[in-house]
Amino acid sequence: MMKNSVLFALTITTLALTGCIQDDDTPIVIEQTVINNNNSNGNGSSACIVKSGGIAINETWTADNCYIIDRKVVVQEGVTLTIEPGTIIKGRAGQQSLSSALIVARGGKIMAEGTPTQPIIFTAEADNINIGETAGTNLDVTNVGLWGGIIILGKASSSFPGDVTELQIEGIPASDTFGLYGPGGDPAVDDDNSGVLKYVSIRHGGSLLGEGNEINGLTLGAVGSGTTIDNIEVIGNKDDGVEFFGGTVNVSNVLVWGQGDDALDIDQAYSGTIDNAVVVLNAISDHALEIDGPEGTLNGACTLQNLTLIGNGDIESEYADYRSNAQATTSNVYAFGFGASADVELDNDGVATNYNNNLVNFSNWQIVLPTGITAVEDIFVNKASTVTVTGFGSQATAVSAGSQTTGATTSNLSWTYANIAGGLGF
Repeated sequence: MMKNSVLFALTITTLALTGCIQDDDTPIVIEQTVINNNNSNGNGSSACIVKSGGIAINETWTADNCYIIDRKVVVQEGVTLTIEPGTIIKGRAGQQSLSSALIVARGGKIMAEGTPTQPIIFTAEADNINIGETAGTNLDVTNVGLWGGIIILGKASSSFPGDVTELQIEGIPASDTFGLYGPGGDPAVDDDNSGVLKYVSIRHGGSLLGEGNEINGLTLGAVGSGTTIDNIEVIGNKDDGVEFFGGTVNVSNVLVWGQGDDALDIDQAYSGTIDNAVVVLNAISDHALEIDGPEGTLNGACTLQNLTLIGNGDIESEYADYRSNAQATTSNVYAFGFGASADVELDNDGVATNYNNNLVNFSNWQIVLPTGITAVEDIFVNKASTVTVTGFGSQATAVSAGSQTTGATTSNLSWTYANIAGGLGF
């Protein structure tokens, strides 16, 4: 229960921006400090700093404050935002142009390195979590779309339609040039460094930008391999958990719980490695994995390895969908808890051809068979119109729960709120 609040708003900074923010709905020169006494943990008053618009000089967000993201907050080119372990950042509610999001533009950098006991938490303003806590009491995984999410953009190789060299990331209007990703007119920088995300929890995001268009929990656009992304969880996001638009960044120790669309979504020849991931689907979830491939002539394949996929029973969600021109290797997977209609799917002729040409590879899948399924190969379905494949599903074996020898090392993710609140037993 929150105490009554007394709010004092003070204008503390006026920033001279570089002109990269053009959205009229986004304040670009004002930061406010809001001092309140709404801490329910008895520690007295705390400072909540409202952030809105561009960050044009290096700054640090500290764990003794909470921060509120009001609409778009953009870390501009050449600027570093540092976030201390244990810091709580809350996104303000809003739809479409008023959606809140933290955006790291090309050439910007975020240094957000939490710890297992002091994770950095991005959540909704409605969350009653207080400074020094790792969880509030009024929201759970079913509370989705209460703010936007985190968007990181870089200059690494990506395969775009028409072989253009840059695109506007989904969720950001075309007039806002801070939404561009890809190398642009310069050579690709595959080791591009956008900073560090480590021990970061992202909760209750995915606000609506337009019909059928929500923000992902974590969006990575052309992010390079110089970036460190390790120990990340996304909880209760209305759209995808983590979506990769090209790029070469490697991601390790990731957990997605209760997303509304796909848990891990890959596009535009993402060519990094996702290692040690857990997906936990719930009633609103679609695919655990959705893999698309190049959209231009530049090819690139990703690697997904050491995955544990936990289904949502008879609800019609899927293990994985390999679509369009997908190129990927997926190995060491343990899956259980899915319904009889769930499948691992080759979606069309293009991806079936890639499978035949060893551009789509599977190895060492272990699956607990759903009720009504007697052969593990039946879970692997080729939906191509004209291209036949052979051996699809032979890379999988049926196991009983607890006897698996593959999948994620779940103990690496024992720090997560999803593990604690979801009772996952990591």
